[in-house]
Amino acid sequence: MPGSLEPLDLSVQIPYHFRCPISLELMRDPVTVCTGQTYDRSSIESWVATGNTTCPVTRAPLTDFTLIPNHTLRRLIQEWCVANRSSGVERIPTPKQPAEPGLVRSLLSQASSATNLNSSRLSALRRLRGLARDSDKNRTVIASQNAREILIDLVFNNSGSSSSELNHEALGLLVMFPLTEPECVSISSELDRIDYLANLLYHSSIEVRVNSAALVEIVVAGTRSSDLRAQISGVDEIFEGVIDMLRNPISYPRALKIGIKALFALCLVKQTRHKAITAGAAGALIDRLTDFDKCDAERALATVELLCRIPAGCAAFAAHALTVPLLVKAILKISDRATEYAAGALLALCTASVESRGEAMVAGVWTQLLLLVQSDCTDRAKRKAQMLLKLLRDSWPDELVGSSNDVVCSEVVPF
Repeated sequence: MPGSLEPLDLSVQIPYHFRCPISLELMRDPVTVCTGQTYDRSSIESWVATGNTTCPVTRAPLTDFTLIPNHTLRRLIQEWCVANRSSGVERIPTPKQPAEPGLVRSLLSQASSATNLNSSRLSALRRLRGLARDSDKNRTVIASQNAREILIDLVFNNSGSSSSELNHEALGLLVMFPLTEPECVSISSELDRIDYLANLLYHSSIEVRVNSAALVEIVVAGTRSSDLRAQISGVDEIFEGVIDMLRNPISYPRALKIGIKALFALCLVKQTRHKAITAGAAGALIDRLTDFDKCDAERALATVELLCRIPAGCAAFAAHALTVPLLVKAILKISDRATEYAAGALLALCTASVESRGEAMVAGVWTQLLLLVQSDCTDRAKRKAQMLLKLLRDSWPDELVGSSNDVVCSEVVPF
């Protein structure tokens, strides 16, 4: 339902008591505060979040910040919307009620109690997961109840050979929250926990595998210690498991998204990039490059550029027949960042291989680079393009050298 009457018939007047006293718009989720006044949930929450401790209408102190849903008023508003449908008013949906802290505490207690039956603990975790999926607000409430620490213990409690559905359900819930650095360190510093995540990357359930890769990415990205990051990325099975997710048919989109996020995070660790190449990262990335959405394509191209910084990476990408054509095609097609990463990867490949220079010329790289250096792309992208133009100049047909000489010999854009 739009907040104003602009798109509606001008004869439609929203009843005064259906309007929120704060926003003066039609209430979508009316709630009553301790003073007895009713407001739209989003408006009163914003009021309180900015530091106000009084009721906006009565100015009386809000001694209790509990918001009680006004179901009767909401139904009346919905009935009014239906009655005025012909005037362009849309019925407001029944809002999902946010998680109550008391309920969240009870469910976490039920899930973490070893004296409860596994079925009861699973039921609690699944209900928490449903609440977490509903909204960011619910995830904030759940996280505020020490949920992450409880879930980490559940994920790795009795893991390994006795790994159970309870561990997997806790893992699925845990990856819905960002972890603090101490929490990431608590996982990355224990080899048994790393090995457990590596084993889960080969589980029969694709969801378990994806959730394991998601936690690997969260932990690697959230750990500042280079030694601990290297400890995780140094496990061969982790690279192999993550890359295998990228090779599978695209029947589970989340696998592709989480797989490239995890691979990129792992490849940021310089010491172990060769393991990604050994595990087949070059082929997997190039074969899937056209399947990524914009954000993931940027991440994939950034990963290609990172891996091209080592000789083994350059050799592996150069050996794939589609690498150079796809990188040339990516220039100016996806985004400024993607262009920068593609140009950087091409520069590395063409510096290392004469064959790659020839492939780039056949793919039309000179046209793309000339357009790039004259575009509004990033300075780094232009700098890489100019360096690549100079490198390729000897490979250009004679008739192109003169027309492009001014661009090639222009001042290189600094970092």
